[in-house]
Amino acid sequence: MSKSGLRGWCAKLARDIGRTLGGRALVAAEAEALRAEARLREAIDALPEGVVFLDAEGRYVLWNRRYAEIYHRSADLFRPGARLADTLRVGVARGDYPDAVGREDEWLAARMRKLTSPTGERHEQRLADGRWLMIEERRTADGGIIGLRVDITQLKRQAADLEDALHHAEAASRAKSDFLADMSHELRTPLNGVMGLAQALEAGDLADDQRAILAEIVKSARALDDLVNNLLDYGDAERATDSTPATGSIVHAPDAPPLRVLAADDNPTNRKVIELMLGAAGAEVVSVEDGAQAVQAWRSGAFDLVLMDLRMPVMDGLDAIRAIRRAEGAGLPRAPIIVISANTAPGDLEASKAAGADRHIAKPVRAETLFEAISEVLEQGP
Repeated sequence: MSKSGLRGWCAKLARDIGRTLGGRALVAAEAEALRAEARLREAIDALPEGVVFLDAEGRYVLWNRRYAEIYHRSADLFRPGARLADTLRVGVARGDYPDAVGREDEWLAARMRKLTSPTGERHEQRLADGRWLMIEERRTADGGIIGLRVDITQLKRQAADLEDALHHAEAASRAKSDFLADMSHELRTPLNGVMGLAQALEAGDLADDQRAILAEIVKSARALDDLVNNLLDYGDAERATDSTPATGSIVHAPDAPPLRVLAADDNPTNRKVIELMLGAAGAEVVSVEDGAQAVQAWRSGAFDLVLMDLRMPVMDGLDAIRAIRRAEGAGLPRAPIIVISANTAPGDLEASKAAGADRHIAKPVRAETLFEAISEVLEQGP
């Protein structure tokens, strides 16, 4: 992300405020603008997918670290005021886009049509290093463009593997189930990070322009969430369990200040989301990366609640839940356990219940859904 571009934007905001309030107020406004800039930059850079903002003329305004990593062959061309169209032309000349080879003008014309008339329609893009991206671009309220870049390389490979597997009738059903489970995990896990961080930021003190950018991020993330649901096609009954969208009603956090929570998730962004959500309610959160660490931490510390992901290295969430329940059977106190997972097929829900989980909620997790589940399991008691 361009620090100079974002800094200039925030400085302009501070100057506008300063013309009204005067000298001393200007100093305070500039300080607040710098703090707001730092918060916004940190939040956008924490997003696991590439994000870019363009002005109404298609010129770079700001972009996050992940966007620069995805397009590392062209990152030397990124600067505020430069045109994305010019970056694309240089990239085509360098051979960054294999599908453009031999049809450069046609490829550029098609890409420019999508860029100049962004409708939110998703399309794929292949890069020279073999990666595949899903691109979504839409207009912002001020006439600019917000663009999302999601790396779908692994999903493309899995889709190719699935196509091969379908030729073998005996393996077809198993391959389809595995593919859907992998797709759910790979897409919903970063979505949980995007939507969770955005929700945490919404509660903060942001300027109107910053809040507008945040609203565009949330809108795009929710559109991507809808796409995931359509792709997986689980069915309304399966998605309804603990994953119903918010209706606008306010769900208050439980009485959390004395609450000590153990959270296990191998994704650092998702751990940060849980820490932000529960930390805002006054809870103490201890985070670990896998099931084995979760069992060890639970044995060594008094926790009021355990939040458990399912797919983790070393020991998965189901095995960790079973280990905790076995230890409880040996005399340790019972801990309420809530599974938070991108996998919500009926088999996943049944497996969580059989292992000993009290609830199973879906990623991307909303704060109100999490607090509601926590309140229910705590009220139920041991």
